[in-house]
Amino acid sequence: MNKKIIRNNLNDQLIHLRNQGKKIVFTNGCFDILHVGHIHLLRESKKLGDILIVGLNSDSSVKKIKGKNRPVINQVDRAKLLGAIRYVDFVVVFEEETPLTLIQKIKPHILIKGSDYDLKMIVGCDDVLKNGGEVKTIELLEGYSSSNYMNNFKN
Repeated sequence: MNKKIIRNNLNDQLIHLRNQGKKIVFTNGCFDILHVGHIHLLRESKKLGDILIVGLNSDSSVKKIKGKNRPVINQVDRAKLLGAIRYVDFVVVFEEETPLTLIQKIKPHILIKGSDYDLKMIVGCDDVLKNGGEVKTIELLEGYSSSNYMNNFKN
């Protein structure tokens, strides 16, 4: 079992990390068809704090967001792939379409999304700011997206 993949003891982990004074960074996504753009986002996110927690959309959540043909890679394998990346400290799979409940539970010091998001459109922005945290965007690498890869496979 990959110790980076959190299933039931998230609260215990958070208490331990906060007691150690760790700065918690959170980002989320589907991470279907992992690519260089994802690695860039995760690397840059990790630079902003001590612990990077990645919220991963479940398979049913990805289907609702991306359509019936997604995800290409199931949530167990996507979580394992993310957990194998050195910048990622923990992976938490969530069932909802958005990570709002997870963000409210984690109360990250910094919430991260790609620069294709306007700050105020980022789910959880208000909650993080209300808790004294920061919300930031990371500049995306041009030309990298799972949807682009999917479209190229079809052609």
